[in-house]
Amino acid sequence: MKKRLSIRYRLNSVMTLSDILRLTYTGLMTRIAVLQMVSGDNVSKNLETAGRLIRQAAMEQAELMLLPENFPLMGHDEHDKVNIQEPYGSGPIQTFLSKQAHEHGIWLIGGTIPLQARQPDRIRAACLLYNPDGECIARYDKMHLFDVTVNGESDETYNESGTIEAGEQIIVAKTPIANIGMSVCYDLRFPELYRDMHKHNVNLITAPSAFTAATGKVHWEPLLRARAVENLSYLVASNQGGTHVNGRITWGHSMIINPWGEILAWVGEGEGVACADIDLDQLMQLRERFPALKHRKMV
Repeated sequence: MKKRLSIRYRLNSVMTLSDILRLTYTGLMTRIAVLQMVSGDNVSKNLETAGRLIRQAAMEQAELMLLPENFPLMGHDEHDKVNIQEPYGSGPIQTFLSKQAHEHGIWLIGGTIPLQARQPDRIRAACLLYNPDGECIARYDKMHLFDVTVNGESDETYNESGTIEAGEQIIVAKTPIANIGMSVCYDLRFPELYRDMHKHNVNLITAPSAFTAATGKVHWEPLLRARAVENLSYLVASNQGGTHVNGRITWGHSMIINPWGEILAWVGEGEGVACADIDLDQLMQLRERFPALKHRKMV
């Protein structure tokens, strides 16, 4: 398995991570991409859209790509996803992800897809990581379920535990690109999840999401930047970004954030792709010069 790497020089604005490190040469870098969608109730059309965005990111030389939560389906009803559940290891959605990763020679994180759970009326919201050979090498099942009433004009109510069976295991996938800590959407509100990832030397965190517009407007960016800063890790978050067939509105603003909390790339609303280069050598130098992780008293 060959990792495609490039060497680039980069000019940075005032008080960037590179300024803090006083570096000119950034070393070996990897381009990553967030893919933002407005998924609907037709799985085939959603996969077609995902494939188009993957091709676009591949043309921009991205080597690691992240799709949003529920990318194959945002239906009329929460039970719609139960009807398209797949057994782990087979099914049209997993076949699609495998073929896309292999065809483009990329590392691909498939947002979340509905996999079979222990309970027949539930699914696991599973986030799968595929290598450039099209092999699924890691699986994370969403742990924290969004059972809330959102205060706002519409008083939106969500009950994910009615259709989703919660995961139990923290996952950090070790790849040639980075040690990838996998999380999903509502997980972002639970910082202890990410602290535990440091037992496995996490340096890049992913958060595919379908963040509501009401909460996203005030909480999305602060949560993402906080998780990046407090963990001195890259943070990659792909969100759903528009109005869906059931009237739900998602916030969008998918982002790639560096360990200093700077937004390297982002998408506004609607479909889109944003790419940025990550540099783990630079990250490790930051951790040495600003050793907050070593200063923790409660581990």
